[in-house]
Amino acid sequence: MQTRVVPVEETSNQIIDEAANLIRSGQLVAFPTETVYGLGANAFDAVAVEGIFKAKGRPATDPLIVHISAPECLDQVAVEIPDVAYKLIVVFWPGPLTLILKRHHQITPVVSAGLATVAVRVPAHPVALALLKAAAVPIAAPSANLFAHTSPTTAAHVLEDLGGRIPLILDGGPTTVGVESTIIDLTATRPRLLRPGGVAYDAIAKHLPDLEVVRRFVDPEEVVEAPGTLLKHYSPRAAVQLFDGSDSKVRLAIARTAEALLADGKRVGLLIAEEDRAALSDLAVPTVVLGSVSDLRQIARRLYGGLRSLDDFGVETILARTYPSEGIGLAIRDRLIRAAQGHIHSID
Repeated sequence: MQTRVVPVEETSNQIIDEAANLIRSGQLVAFPTETVYGLGANAFDAVAVEGIFKAKGRPATDPLIVHISAPECLDQVAVEIPDVAYKLIVVFWPGPLTLILKRHHQITPVVSAGLATVAVRVPAHPVALALLKAAAVPIAAPSANLFAHTSPTTAAHVLEDLGGRIPLILDGGPTTVGVESTIIDLTATRPRLLRPGGVAYDAIAKHLPDLEVVRRFVDPEEVVEAPGTLLKHYSPRAAVQLFDGSDSKVRLAIARTAEALLADGKRVGLLIAEEDRAALSDLAVPTVVLGSVSDLRQIARRLYGGLRSLDDFGVETILARTYPSEGIGLAIRDRLIRAAQGHIHSID
């Protein structure tokens, strides 16, 4: 199969209609959202949704998120919707907040790995919204990459992973958030944050004072409640070693680890902040500087691209640091821990 990559500058043009026709006919289309690029299929069509799992190599036990064009479409996707859902919708939709609700029977169970729930959101991207409106069906869409690989924030990333597997990629330029949506489960007795993401915990907790944060790192054999909760996820090809502690001690530990690996003949890369640059500049290794610790949103936007860039350099090991957990920093930390498969060097 030949994969076409088509730039989309207008949201009411021929390529949107073509993409919508592909979705309605049971095929797959990759498209941009504000978080990462998604791989979409008609959420009413079980065979089409199964195609997502096949194209990504994703296990059928890992549920998908359903995207809709407006809150008014929610009753096509979910039932017994609690009042608190509408309170959150008014504030955060369209945007990077996913709600887990009770699944409507017309949404194929394949979307939800057979669970009675469904994850749903309204994306805040003009191309995604135009596609959803033109297709006139809910679109199930995980990230448009190979399963467990670093998520795509550009059309080029999608092509690298899924070229030859899907017919069409809509190129809307780089994504603006850079990490996936926050996932809130509203089907339990108490609201639960299952995945940190583009909407910060503090912003949601203003409306859900009893919000519980659930930190789960699930093995592939376990039941997966929500997308992106597996221990190994968002991972580059290179092994990631993650360092956590005070800035000065982390920089020293990264330098010493890099020197030891280089002495063993290993190819090493660094994923660091602007504040780390001077302390680590003597290391003659590929280095990606994500930005300043004072601008965590920029760090988030550049995170996945940085991991992919170091893979392109052919490094075997990526040495990375953690970031403050406030705001979107909680999501950055979560993604780095999963990229490192839970292996963190805590530096006292």
